[in-house]
Amino acid sequence: MLVSTRFDLSVIILSNFLFILLYIFPFPLRQKFWYRGILKFLYLFVNSIALLANCVDLVYFQFTLKRTNASVFNFFSGEIGNDLGNLLPVFLKDYWYVLVIWLGLIYGLFVWYRKIERNIALDWSLKQYGTQTLLFVAAAAFGTLIYRGGFQLKPISIVSAGEYVSSKFIPLVINTPFSIIKTYDVKAIEPSESWHIEEAELRGLYNTKHWGSRQKFRKLNVFVIALESFSKEYVGALNGRSEGYTPFLDSLISKSLTFSNAFSNGKTSIEGIPSIIAGIPTWMNEPYITSPYGSNQIQSIASLLKQKGYYTAFFHGGTNGTMGFDAFANLAGYTDYFGRTEYNNDKDYDGNWGIWDEEFLQFTANTLNKKKQPFHATLFTLTSHHPYPIPERYKERFKGGSLPIEKGIRYTDYCLKRFFETAKKMPWFKNTLFVLAADHTGVSNDLFYTNNIGNYMIPIIYYMPGNNDLRGMDTTLTQQIDILPSVLSYLHYPSSYFAFGNSVFDHTTPRFALTYNYGIFQLVQNNYFLQFDGDGTTNLHHFPTDSLLSNNLIYKDTIVAKQMDKKIKAIIQTYQQSLINNQMVY
Repeated sequence: MLVSTRFDLSVIILSNFLFILLYIFPFPLRQKFWYRGILKFLYLFVNSIALLANCVDLVYFQFTLKRTNASVFNFFSGEIGNDLGNLLPVFLKDYWYVLVIWLGLIYGLFVWYRKIERNIALDWSLKQYGTQTLLFVAAAAFGTLIYRGGFQLKPISIVSAGEYVSSKFIPLVINTPFSIIKTYDVKAIEPSESWHIEEAELRGLYNTKHWGSRQKFRKLNVFVIALESFSKEYVGALNGRSEGYTPFLDSLISKSLTFSNAFSNGKTSIEGIPSIIAGIPTWMNEPYITSPYGSNQIQSIASLLKQKGYYTAFFHGGTNGTMGFDAFANLAGYTDYFGRTEYNNDKDYDGNWGIWDEEFLQFTANTLNKKKQPFHATLFTLTSHHPYPIPERYKERFKGGSLPIEKGIRYTDYCLKRFFETAKKMPWFKNTLFVLAADHTGVSNDLFYTNNIGNYMIPIIYYMPGNNDLRGMDTTLTQQIDILPSVLSYLHYPSSYFAFGNSVFDHTTPRFALTYNYGIFQLVQNNYFLQFDGDGTTNLHHFPTDSLLSNNLIYKDTIVAKQMDKKIKAIIQTYQQSLINNQMVY
């Protein structure tokens, strides 16, 4: 409740900003009777609406298990039916006491305002003009700081509550007006009205429930390394190049199970990290973390392994607060978050994003060496991000090629080599399953790697020291959201769990990869690439023979188009229902 005041004060300032500015406006107009009347009306009106929102959740929360957000306005618009109009009389009848509480609060606002107004003089004189102006400026500046919630990089949002509590308790920290305002300009998911799959058929087409293994659980350490902007294009071992930008990663691939047909589920880091660690893709216009569903209850590699006694930690050398990763890591169940603040040595700051990869990766290895086993850690690299800085001592060693990012890829690959050299000396190394995957692809000037297939192709690598079972180049289709079920499957996780993806070790499940780009869903399956605009299929390509996607087969391979159309609808419907109904936990 103490933490919640940060969010309460923020929304009080935001919703009352006009009232506050008019109240302290340094001009004699404030003395006018009619002006004071406008102030009183504005105060009562704005705060009555805000209190109404909170009162609604006295009841509505039990149905959704989350604070009401801006998606509630979809009901007023009539775009998704008129359920609210039909049910409002019933709600007023059954929950009449909420209306009474609200009216009582409004009366309290009126009485309290009038009492305070008598004790505050709004008189103005020319002598006070300078003082009043300074007060106006100071109050505006202080109000801005309170609205932002502090001095951090970005104003607080819903996911910021994850810095303090698990997702289950976020509704206790935030308030309903805050939830509505912070999601007002973010469009909620609007399911298509032109098609709907019945539940019985839906489960047969696509199922998110994964059953626990009956084999003995393997308490291996799990170390996930998310590589900033590491496209498949840059990895020599995945492109048949004798010399690429990743000599160390190439050598590691020779000792790993590597998937050459792997896809990211998004194009930004804020989309990639939830996909990798929690199996939650962004198949909508807004990244999951900042969407109206960012406070949903979720499961992740961290939260599930935590139930088995694992220590969990998230490492990212960026400035704390960057893209809300620290808050999301807490929501995802990580015990500790280590960022630039925890590194606590800005002599290794790159001047742009955070701590250089070389130093931060060494810090990660040494920090984990002090923790108990088994552990699960996620490390997100940094330096291979625009503007692709390189430490001065390596300027001549890691030079860029045709693209500036190439020098950043070379440098981070070297940092990975140094990290593994250090980790090999540590007692936890041989008992650790490493998973390496790019968060998304980087820039390219190649025709294939800039189209809607190649633009999402990344490396996904499973490596365990001395394990000959995890070896070879595998062409099985996979995606970022498959990492969570794959890790749990390899460990023989004994309990059921929710996942949008499928394990790469389950050879009975049909493989697919799904991306979303400017309102278009893109499904890869059985060597075909299908595009779906939310209502129907628009394009179909056989990409092994049409890598540049120039030959639309939608009217030729009609059977394939029909099957994939059904599949993609099942995935989309399940995804949307899971987010809207806050049902991503088994």
